[in-house]
Amino acid sequence: MEKKRIFLTRRLHDFALKELKEKYHVEVHSGKIPIPKSKLRSKIKDIDGLICFPYDRIDSELIETAKNLKVISTYSVGFDHIDTRCAKKNKIRVGYTPKVLTDATADLAFSLMTDILRRVSEGDRIIRSGRWTVIYGAYDYVGWDLQGKTLGIFGLGRIGSTLAKRANAFDMKIIYHNRKPIPKSMEKKLNVRYATFDKLISNSDIISIHVPHTEHTDKLFDKKIFAKMKRTAFLVNTARGKIINEKDLVEALKKKTIAGAALDVFEKEPIDKNHPLTKLQNVVLAPHIGSSTEETRTKMAQLTVKNLNLGINGKKPIYSVGY
Repeated sequence: MEKKRIFLTRRLHDFALKELKEKYHVEVHSGKIPIPKSKLRSKIKDIDGLICFPYDRIDSELIETAKNLKVISTYSVGFDHIDTRCAKKNKIRVGYTPKVLTDATADLAFSLMTDILRRVSEGDRIIRSGRWTVIYGAYDYVGWDLQGKTLGIFGLGRIGSTLAKRANAFDMKIIYHNRKPIPKSMEKKLNVRYATFDKLISNSDIISIHVPHTEHTDKLFDKKIFAKMKRTAFLVNTARGKIINEKDLVEALKKKTIAGAALDVFEKEPIDKNHPLTKLQNVVLAPHIGSSTEETRTKMAQLTVKNLNLGINGKKPIYSVGY
């Protein structure tokens, strides 16, 4: 019997490719990243399974072209890059990889928070550029303590809850905002307190974003929101870049409307080296590495393959969207 055909928009771990090649006819894109839409359109027509990444736009046009496609398995916790409604309509399974990257992403969010408050990366730049010429005195180059600060977590899901556990160890006060409050028993366990969105914005010393990118969160953090934040507040984003209006953020940082920002995600990735954010000192920038640990990326690859195996055989992926 002829093997089913799968296509990967980028190379996965060797162990994952080996497993896939034992079962399927496998083709891996090796050119420009992300894969050009024209090439993906030509490949998707005849395949049974697709493995994609969060920067690949799998829209309705591509999905309608895929007459044999049974499963889309994305190597990511997010799935906003896939038209899941169209996939469901065409009875195409969609699998994704949550949970396994929860700890790694929460760790990075906490690292970014520590970095921006203690000005670690800024100090690294000072040393590398030869600007550290005098031992700092009592009032020179000071940062801020985490202890006693109010951390506002916007989106207390898996990652937000895990971040709360880290923050508790540093004696931080934690408030959160969800569409609905979590049960009181969980609030007590996590030592968190519910706040309206406006209260979260105005009362937090640090705001960490942990919500998906949707039509409701698109560019939600704009100049109106920044104006409501404390002038001493910091913004941390390890979720999705498009939740923040970067133009407004740059203006807020330049005018010191807020104290600083630490970002792992951007409106457009990779961010250009001449982007206005790269010129500011009160910013920490990371190249979208929330899940980037050896252990986590291995687990993600394993789960991506499992989701594909299930979906291509008409079964529901371990973590499934819609259908």
